[in-house]
Amino acid sequence: MKKKLNKKELADYKKLIAKKKSELVDEISNLKAETQKSQKDAAGDISGYTYHMADVATDTYDREFSLGLVSNERKVLYELDDALKRIEDGTFGICEDCGEQISKSRLKALPYARLCVACQEKKDKR
Repeated sequence: MKKKLNKKELADYKKLIAKKKSELVDEISNLKAETQKSQKDAAGDISGYTYHMADVATDTYDREFSLGLVSNERKVLYELDDALKRIEDGTFGICEDCGEQISKSRLKALPYARLCVACQEKKDKR
């Protein structure tokens, strides 16, 4: 049953995707700004004293963690862009495995969803 979404629904999903993209771009910018601060700036320390190894390790971990978040956010941005392409080509909201309609509640939560819940669960079990 390949029931397509109507034009109003597609326009609403486009707005939702644009909003999520904007939020992600802001988040990525903030995370990048945080990771680019020098160690002294991040700690608020203006003295010339050396840092304890544990402090350096913590700062390094925090930076790597933030960079990992940026990487994940970029993947979601790619998925959101791809969802916009699917809206344009008429395949948005159709499960790529079974061809059934993806539930509207799933699309509202994950507007870049490619699979219906049942197919996603099967994929996750593999």
